[in-house]
Amino acid sequence: MSENLQNKVLFSQVVELLQNARQQVLRTVNSTMVYTYFEIGRMIVEEEQNGKDRAEYGKQLLKGLSQQLTKEFGKGFSVENLDRMRKFYKIYSISSSVMTKSQIQISESLTGEFKDEKTQSPISFFKLTWTHYVFLMRIDDLNERRFYEIESEKYNWSVRELKRQYDSALYTRLALSRDKEGILKLSEKGQIIEKPKDLIKDPYILEFLGLPELHQYSESELEEEIINKLEHFLLELGHGFTFVARQNRITFDDKHFRIDLVFYNRILKCFVLIDLKIGELKHQDLGQMQMYVNYYDREMRLEDENKTIGIVLCQNKSDLVVEYTLPENNEQIFASKYKTILPSREDLIQLIL
Repeated sequence: MSENLQNKVLFSQVVELLQNARQQVLRTVNSTMVYTYFEIGRMIVEEEQNGKDRAEYGKQLLKGLSQQLTKEFGKGFSVENLDRMRKFYKIYSISSSVMTKSQIQISESLTGEFKDEKTQSPISFFKLTWTHYVFLMRIDDLNERRFYEIESEKYNWSVRELKRQYDSALYTRLALSRDKEGILKLSEKGQIIEKPKDLIKDPYILEFLGLPELHQYSESELEEEIINKLEHFLLELGHGFTFVARQNRITFDDKHFRIDLVFYNRILKCFVLIDLKIGELKHQDLGQMQMYVNYYDREMRLEDENKTIGIVLCQNKSDLVVEYTLPENNEQIFASKYKTILPSREDLIQLIL
């Protein structure tokens, strides 16, 4: 190995080491700061509990504390922020005597590292940024909040990504297709993908395309917008997706067919084919997708890969058409609606039901 090449290798190794160290320092600083806010919240709550008129005493306490801390440390200690810290402690406390057993278990699993409160640093309970927790505290449902917390940590969601997934009601879309046990798993482990159906959402929310709901557009225009916003589309598809091709041509008997979008899912180790349909889903659309899936299974799939999945994305569909077109034991072909605007939570539930 030449001296120049050795220097380059050494340089890249040192850069990687420094970058990792910087990230570790940032994570440690962030966790320490979040835990500090948690402790401030604890002190406020305990002091309030000593007050005779708790409501009035609490207001005066926050106001006085805010003035003193702002004078000493500057911005960041407004009455509103101190109230957030107070709320943060109440929501995430692992030592409060009013917590239920299930809440304690959820708090203990916050990092997956909790073993013994005497030996485990409480700082490590908090993996996300303070801004993440400020947003998460707005979610009243414990299971739903826990789901978004797990997914944010597991997949390193930015606050913007977290807000987008919440606004598109990801938890609601997943939960409504599951039984009680399945919903509980969402809150304990996040989205677990073990079989093809676990990948599917219905509907898919494509508001990031910027296409008005009543706008007239063609399937090719829809596809073009998806390619232009591919990063957003991959986020909406879910975990483990990588882009393979668009307008993928397959040929047999001198006939050519084109699959709109081809992806590969690394978790299930299989190809995922997507066809885009404007308007009402027809049984011929499902038949065409079945042909695409069969072709990929027989001509493209490797021996160690699982069977191909096909998804037809359409504006509208009849569940009966899907039911009677596909076999009863179907685990490969799916039809899902898509929406190009963010529906309200209530409209979304009605849409799914």
